[in-house]
Amino acid sequence: MLANFYRRLNILSIDVALGAMSGALFFAKLLQVQVLLYGVVCLGLTVWIIYTVDHLLDASRIGKEASTARHRFHQQHFNSLVKGVLIAILINIVLTFFMREQVLLGGAFLSVGVVLYLLINRYLKILKELLISVLYTCGILMPSIAVTNFSWIEIPWIVVFQFILVAFLNLLVFSWYDWENDIRDGTTSFATKLGMKTTRTCILVLFACVVAGLFFSTLPSASLLLVVMALLQVLIFFNKKHLLHNDRFRIAGEAVFILPLFYLLF
Repeated sequence: MLANFYRRLNILSIDVALGAMSGALFFAKLLQVQVLLYGVVCLGLTVWIIYTVDHLLDASRIGKEASTARHRFHQQHFNSLVKGVLIAILINIVLTFFMREQVLLGGAFLSVGVVLYLLINRYLKILKELLISVLYTCGILMPSIAVTNFSWIEIPWIVVFQFILVAFLNLLVFSWYDWENDIRDGTTSFATKLGMKTTRTCILVLFACVVAGLFFSTLPSASLLLVVMALLQVLIFFNKKHLLHNDRFRIAGEAVFILPLFYLLF
């Protein structure tokens, strides 16, 4: 029963939102910032809105019953999810009145990028996963970087870059797993455009880059955590036989982004 419950959270992208909130708290500790609850909740809702709208757009473009459970769910519950998105937007609007001015301003600039992405995502081809990774990382970094006392030179950019790569790695692994379904549904992904062999090579190169970052980082413990997250993504990639059934790979891959919470314990 617990597995079915978590699977539903995954289909609804709620675990993605929780992962984003974990990432925000992770960067808050790195940048020595006390983030407000309003900002973290607003971030989680924003990530959920973006992912849900993205899935709704994909589901609406499939002219038949979708091959994946996620897209079928969004097709079957399209109207209810649209209402949910509208409610989440209204809650976010209310939360903005309690947020610090710097965070609100930074969020406004980031929102422009998100809106542009949603408008042009069908034309992005191979850049879709990379842009999502960058926007995702910018989103979880925004509540802290907007108010930190660190100078731009003092910000641990290696860790930020590693986080982007881990997010990108995650999406490439998903793209690799979803190749057949994406081909069948006519949806675009990194794997469908560049092929399975190229995607496999990029996954391994990304992992190597995350590991390399450990040797240049000024925060080795944080970088090591990201290496572990990247390693788990690679292990998911190499266990297709066991994780393909019932989208277990997706559940495991998204759960990896909860790990930054453990960094807060040290």
